[in-house]
Amino acid sequence: MAKFNAKLNGHAHILIVDDEPLITRSLSEVLALSGYSVTTACDGKEALELLKKYMMDIVITDIRMPDIDGISLLKNIKITSPETPVILMTGYGSIESAVEAMRYGAYDYITKPIQDNEIKIVIERIMQARKLLDENKLLKEQLCASSKERFLDIVGKSLSMQKIYTLIEAIATTRATVLIHGESGTGKRMIAHAIHKCNEFERDKPFVEVSCGALTETLLESELFGHVKGAYTGAIKDRIGRFELADGGSIFLDEIDAFSPALQVKLLRVLQEGEFERVGDTKTVKVDVRVIAATNQDLQHLISNGKFRKDLYYRLNIISIELPQLKQRKEDIPILVDEFLKKHSQHLKKKIEGLSKQALEILMDYNWPGNVRELENVIERSVILSKGTTIIPEDFPEFLQNTACANLGIDSLNLNLRQALQDPEKDIIINALNTTSGNRNEAARILGINRTTLYKKMCKFGLLKNGAEAIKRR
Repeated sequence: MAKFNAKLNGHAHILIVDDEPLITRSLSEVLALSGYSVTTACDGKEALELLKKYMMDIVITDIRMPDIDGISLLKNIKITSPETPVILMTGYGSIESAVEAMRYGAYDYITKPIQDNEIKIVIERIMQARKLLDENKLLKEQLCASSKERFLDIVGKSLSMQKIYTLIEAIATTRATVLIHGESGTGKRMIAHAIHKCNEFERDKPFVEVSCGALTETLLESELFGHVKGAYTGAIKDRIGRFELADGGSIFLDEIDAFSPALQVKLLRVLQEGEFERVGDTKTVKVDVRVIAATNQDLQHLISNGKFRKDLYYRLNIISIELPQLKQRKEDIPILVDEFLKKHSQHLKKKIEGLSKQALEILMDYNWPGNVRELENVIERSVILSKGTTIIPEDFPEFLQNTACANLGIDSLNLNLRQALQDPEKDIIINALNTTSGNRNEAARILGINRTTLYKKMCKFGLLKNGAEAIKRR
């Protein structure tokens, strides 16, 4: 007969299944004293009946039972309630079966005789994981209610960026290691800065950056861990490494994939033990540093090729942040452009009010293989070259103008009849531009068309490539 204990402190409801009454009674008492609500069943059949009537947060079951054993019970639970964690109890002789059961979705297994602390630790781990899931759900609901266009120094209102802001806030009070994945130019460095600044207890502590891919193995080892005088040729005095400089704060390791196998071992030791030796020294240095690593490579692929340690990957990948490409969040382009215009016009002391509609359309149509960094470079160049207060297509690099023309669907292999019909139109446009000394606003007025239409026709006829002087020569 099942026994129901009163639910205490709102804790989880746990079902214990075992055909040995002594085990169910003792385990039930231990968990009830810890504040959990406990139900017991003497076999798998009774357990399944109870699961039809009541919602259980956790199931703890013996493997060896008559009729329906623990493995069969596990399989049934995963069909009817796949999110319910199942912990298996087993004797030493059945450990192999318990390990096999992990393939069917068991959360964990413990060996008999049951140690009170061991089972409580496993349950607490489940409860912490559930708490994180609940908090994540709540944060997503809050995200739907209000979104941010800016988070610290990061700009973006897209859903993908909102999720990243939420994740950074969720880990703000922890010192968990973070691995940032993203293509070149997606803003990995800014994300690392945001992670550090978001923790109010650490934002005033050191934040140290290392571009690992820019250094040779010897220089990188010295840069990270320091060296003593005479450690190698050129080591004329002792030097403190970046890990020591970052003690108490954070270190950002960009291009973590550049680490050699030897350096990977040394980094793994820092992550596990918080200690290392300077190059050429035998004295162990202790540090407390939060590691934020970044890569634009597929580390799983490097692992399969033997170029990156699996154990190091798991140590780094406690929290994973995947940065989207700019082409995947094009709704952020207008606010990124505003940010870059403000930044570079102030720096260059130029008054730039914004972009023309045509210019913005070109930016929105382009796929930005260089991501946010490429967009900023284009805006900076346009601010430098702009002759007015508004950025127009002619201020963009030639590759963007050519892309815009190509997007209009211009075919260079025109039929003879089509060319014959277009030539007069092209000559009329050239004459209008020559008459107005290249003033496109005035030329568009004379032609009775708007400036955007004129621009498209100039793209079509190839009149943008060589400028107004070529038009005059014609």
